[in-house]
Amino acid sequence: MASRANLAKIHIARKQLGMDEDTYRAMLQSVGGVQSSKDLDDAGATKVLAHLQRSGFKPTKQTGRKPRIGGDRARLVGKIEALLADSGKPWAYAEAMAKRMFNVDKLEWCDRDQLWRLTAALQMSANRNG
Repeated sequence: MASRANLAKIHIARKQLGMDEDTYRAMLQSVGGVQSSKDLDDAGATKVLAHLQRSGFKPTKQTGRKPRIGGDRARLVGKIEALLADSGKPWAYAEAMAKRMFNVDKLEWCDRDQLWRLTAALQMSANRNG
């Protein structure tokens, strides 16, 4: 039996590609050799996902994780998290800004002053873009 994650990806791909029921079932039969996605094994699910990606399915990127920072810097990280959520940007965006501004690869490595300046830059971006 295929993993729940792979089955979820298959259903997301179907929705993203706008496949109707008949087309979806025909694709499952021709690529995976089954009538229903619940009957797929891991190898069949991998084949179906590869076929869906060749057909134009683009998996969404992961948003990353909140950095583990404690102490006095935790409040600034909370502010950064709120600004990212309001603008719909992932944690990778803040890490890329930190890399560009301070040549620091991870937010965990930023000191309090750097986090404060990053917060100010995100706030200015939010004010500029509405």
